[in-house]
Amino acid sequence: MDGIREATEAIERETLSAHAVRAADSRGRERAEDPDPIRTCFQRDRDRIIHSKAFRRLKHKTQVFIAPTGDHYRTRLTHTLEVAQIARTISRALRLNEDLTEAIALGHDTGHPPFGHAGEAALDEAVRALGGDGFRHVDQSLRALTLLEPLNLTRETLEGIGGHSKGEKDLRADESSFSPSWESAVVRISDRIAYLNHDLEDAIRSGMIAEVPGEFAFLGRTSGPRIGAMVMDVVRSSHDWVALSPEMLDVMNRLKDWMFSNVYFRYPTLAPELEKSKLLVGELFGYHAKDKPWHEAVDYVAGMTDRFAIAEFERLRVPEGFAQFPRQT
Repeated sequence: MDGIREATEAIERETLSAHAVRAADSRGRERAEDPDPIRTCFQRDRDRIIHSKAFRRLKHKTQVFIAPTGDHYRTRLTHTLEVAQIARTISRALRLNEDLTEAIALGHDTGHPPFGHAGEAALDEAVRALGGDGFRHVDQSLRALTLLEPLNLTRETLEGIGGHSKGEKDLRADESSFSPSWESAVVRISDRIAYLNHDLEDAIRSGMIAEVPGEFAFLGRTSGPRIGAMVMDVVRSSHDWVALSPEMLDVMNRLKDWMFSNVYFRYPTLAPELEKSKLLVGELFGYHAKDKPWHEAVDYVAGMTDRFAIAEFERLRVPEGFAQFPRQT
């Protein structure tokens, strides 16, 4: 078994782009470890994230639609897997480090709280009310993978996870200049490609919107052609940096704005469950922050799945039925 990892690292040196991060050049981990005989350091990162509790909990965390009755709506886990698939496709085409790309993609949302952005907003408001700087799922992802589960990931993976999020901001012509690595920039764009397309598909499935907006129909009526067009554009446009063509950059930023106006901001007005979810998360945080430091309360609540949060709220706040006392003698 000797030399397998070294052979993989040699292949990376010979075949990867000059822009790629090579495993042999990693700046290492906070706590030094002996190298694995088979896997590179970034392969180990990927495996550790997949086997983590934080990653497994994503299967029961909301993406956009809370507790959907249909089986085909995305969850935070399926979103993560779609981001990883898109990012790996782009990385392979650009001859970047696929293992680092995948590790960043798989870990990028592990700090998301229950009930998607409603839960994130509730924790942000609650933390600010206590004088903190607010809550960002990016920061919580790093806490989840370093403190709550000390996976001892490489610095490159952690920096990529910390640099993935854009929120409502537009994509820029040169994403790699704002990212710690080209692999991280690929995940930033892949995250946007994934959620724009699968959230649009889920919004149509739910009946919230009737069809793909006409101005974007040329990309494709289903997610497959749209994703393919966006991925192809990134691959063709990335030369000196990870980029989209000016035309695709404009289209994707306009589609993002349309989704925020017609889906993300509109959903709370159509679904009262969303406001209930936000209140529930705030209530749970307030309860647990009474007897522990607020950051520990954040760790506990942010780690909950949707269903665990509901069960915890019922346990703490909903009275049980009256039980007859034992007869006194």
